Amino acid sequence: MQGWLSIVIMTLLGLAFALGSIIMARFLGPRKPTPEKEAPYECGMPPVGDARERQSVKFYLVAMIFLLFDIEVAFLYPWAMAIRDLRWMGFAQVLVFFVILVAGYAYVWKKGALDWNRP
Repeated sequence: MQGWLSIVIMTLLGLAFALGSIIMARFLGPRKPTPEKEAPYECGMPPVGDARERQSVKFYLVAMIFLLFDIEVAFLYPWAMAIRDLRWMGFAQVLVFFVILVAGYAYVWKKGALDWNRP
């Protein structure tokens, strides 16, 4: 039970801080609503047009490629933690991993998936 006590205390302190901040902002914060303040905020730009506007397929393609390479690079963290135990065999495995990663990147680049100026 001793180990759980510190977790419970930290959870209660976090909840108390969050609720206290919300309550203090509610009572102490200024309340002068204007149409400009109540408008939806979109990255500093006023919202224009329909939210269901069609996007270019290139946008989704670049997003998927980013996710693919980002997730693959996340596999390097466990390898870095176990590098001393893996020795040369682990080094060879990560080299193969990088060769496959670079080959995929070169393929995507050669196909023109990263070129936004192509028709």
